[in-house]
Amino acid sequence: MKILHLDTNHPLLLNQLAAAGFENDEDYTSTKTEIEDNISLYEGIIIRSRFAIDKTFLNKAENLKFIGRVGAGLENIDIQYAQERGIKLFNAPEGNRNAVGEHALGMILSLFNKMNIADQSVRNGQWLREKHRGIELDGKTIGIIGYGNMGRAFAKKLRGFNVEVICYDILDDVEDSNAMQVELQELFEKTDVLSLHTPETPKTIGMINKTFINKFKKPFWLINTARGKSVVTEDLVKSIEEGKVLGAGLDVLEYEKSSFENLFTSKKDVTSSTSSSLSKGSVEMPDAFSALLKMDNIILSPHVAGWTVESKEKLAQTIVDKIKTEFC
Repeated sequence: MKILHLDTNHPLLLNQLAAAGFENDEDYTSTKTEIEDNISLYEGIIIRSRFAIDKTFLNKAENLKFIGRVGAGLENIDIQYAQERGIKLFNAPEGNRNAVGEHALGMILSLFNKMNIADQSVRNGQWLREKHRGIELDGKTIGIIGYGNMGRAFAKKLRGFNVEVICYDILDDVEDSNAMQVELQELFEKTDVLSLHTPETPKTIGMINKTFINKFKKPFWLINTARGKSVVTEDLVKSIEEGKVLGAGLDVLEYEKSSFENLFTSKKDVTSSTSSSLSKGSVEMPDAFSALLKMDNIILSPHVAGWTVESKEKLAQTIVDKIKTEFC
């Protein structure tokens, strides 16, 4: 079976597949159109987020038996059409769930203890202790939306803290010893920190908007290590300014390109409805994003919650194991 690798990954992926009898080809530079010209030669594809696997691509992949996505989500793949074609889809949320859980917890602790601005203050020669007085996680209620691999891993990280952990999920009976499943209304009433662990679907795009935020009984902190398009940035900024959201840790942004590898590179790539006259070099920025950059109660990271040395290996191993289980 011939496999085409479209993104670089941990070497074990190539090595173990070769040892299992698969033939590996690598192409990390050709355009999508160029790859489409030869994709019929392959039974398998390994990809991270280089480009979308759409219906046109799949129609040209006449002999394709599987797609391995070295990551958690499958939103860059036309899932329905692939399944109609009988193509197996392998992803690897098991591989980076621990990393995501640690990152989400780190964001909360950094926000609560003002570590980002305290660090800059000291670097600027200031020693402002009262300005950087923090708050404690102890006694807070953590609300989790999406209780799959990532949500469960995050809840497990909270076991050492004296917190109540509640979760909401569209599936029934997902709770475990680390979190109690509740209806949305209870989540709105109790939550002090809201953490998102949902895939990108039509139901989750724009989910955290002004209407949703206004349903919370108390001002809350927001953590998003899931998908950027779940949060309407303009509404988040307004809610922070109004005191309805106390601050946010955002590993993902509404403005990410679909490859997840870059932020927007031109005005036409901006997904927010708010245009902007502000720019940074050749990059056009929407007003809401510019406002976020100026806020002390915001921590941003470039979609790296699941991006650790350990997860790189675990993601690759997970994909190898799933391919071998199905085809060996």
